[in-house]
Amino acid sequence: MRAAGHSEEAIRSFRNACERLVKGEAALIRTDELEPAGDVPLLDDLPEPVDPAVLDGVAVIKLNGGLATTMGLQQPKSLIEARDGRSFLEIIIGQTLSLRRRYGVRLPLILMDSEATQEATLQALAAHDAIRVDGLEPDFLQSMIPKLDAESLAPVRWPAAPELEWCPPGHGDVYGALRRSGMLAALLERGFRYAMISNADNTGATLDPRIAAHVARHEIPFLMEVVEGTEAERKGGHIARRRADGQLVLRETAQTPPEDEESFRDYRRWRFYNTNSLWVDLQVLADALERRGGVLELPLIVNRKTVDPRDADSPAVIQLESAMGAAIGSFSGAALLCVPRTRFVPVKTTDDLLVLRSDVYSLTDEMYVEAVPERRGNLPFVELDKRFYKLLDAFERRFPDGPVSLRSAERFIVRGDVTFGRGVVVRGAVEVSVDEPSTIAPGSVLTAEITDSTSG
Repeated sequence: MRAAGHSEEAIRSFRNACERLVKGEAALIRTDELEPAGDVPLLDDLPEPVDPAVLDGVAVIKLNGGLATTMGLQQPKSLIEARDGRSFLEIIIGQTLSLRRRYGVRLPLILMDSEATQEATLQALAAHDAIRVDGLEPDFLQSMIPKLDAESLAPVRWPAAPELEWCPPGHGDVYGALRRSGMLAALLERGFRYAMISNADNTGATLDPRIAAHVARHEIPFLMEVVEGTEAERKGGHIARRRADGQLVLRETAQTPPEDEESFRDYRRWRFYNTNSLWVDLQVLADALERRGGVLELPLIVNRKTVDPRDADSPAVIQLESAMGAAIGSFSGAALLCVPRTRFVPVKTTDDLLVLRSDVYSLTDEMYVEAVPERRGNLPFVELDKRFYKLLDAFERRFPDGPVSLRSAERFIVRGDVTFGRGVVVRGAVEVSVDEPSTIAPGSVLTAEITDSTSG
């Protein structure tokens, strides 16, 4: 890491993670150590209006280190089209500029890029000069750390593609990277006290002035937006309180002992789940990092993969990671806020992308992506055959004239190779299942099971 030009604080953070790995730290959290979080305030109960002055001390930070590899691309996910011809990044920029105009505030937009996303992202930003804030860089870089050989724990060697010897340390690196890059100091020097941090692929994670005012009014050092759990969250990270001291903590699947797996899946008991939208008091964060030598020690995530993720026969490796939401356990006085599901619409697969591009949503003049009234909190379930729709270019070839209508859909499942014509409408629960490549004619209204014998 030193030879590659990484900072001493980044090296200390990695060394700390390695030492904890060697000591056998499992970061497991047993159910009997926890109790439910209790009552949580609701966003809809927060007061309005809000003094615009509170927003002048807020910055927006978007995690932008990911490539769209899940969809078969090697470009920043934020640069693919989200809807209506606009990329995720263009929508974020539009939202930010709209808030500036409405409230007359500075509101910087700052991206945490990776080495893989920085160049393309900065080229895209160059077309939007208005987003720049004097004295602040538009981005900062997360660290890269060595992948470890799964047996020896030495840095893995892979001469065929040396760049694959490295990996990012998870989005928990955002806190240390803010400090190492100088961005944290620059924000504080310019009077920015709070930051909202969220994923670039979550179009629902917009800056809400009510939350900014709530954080400032109650001097909350760290606030996590949460949603009430459903069956879909059985594998998600839930929030609980440690019985020992009442501290809020985030428990992920990887931190759950095998004997507690059934309890972990009890979404009715644990109730509240992390959205990865966080609000942080930057001065409190700076003080905490200063006391700890720039290392905010977060629970260790041991991610086991192969050095070449596309080659299952390549050497097994360990990637040491951390999750930014886990920092809730590092701040006394941390708080939760329960938000509507409209604020939690991450796009991880082409299934999610189809819903986002469909008529379930609309894009307002202020660049807000909003669900139509009848679908708020009630999104259709979509499952597309991964053999034919997982990769973005293959997905788009099968919807050449735009997405199907899902406004009246409950479920939309596609099994097989199907191309959909313009204006196809899905109503109720529909499953399309074919053995041979098929086409659904333009303007078709689908209301039941579709098979080879019924497709166009």
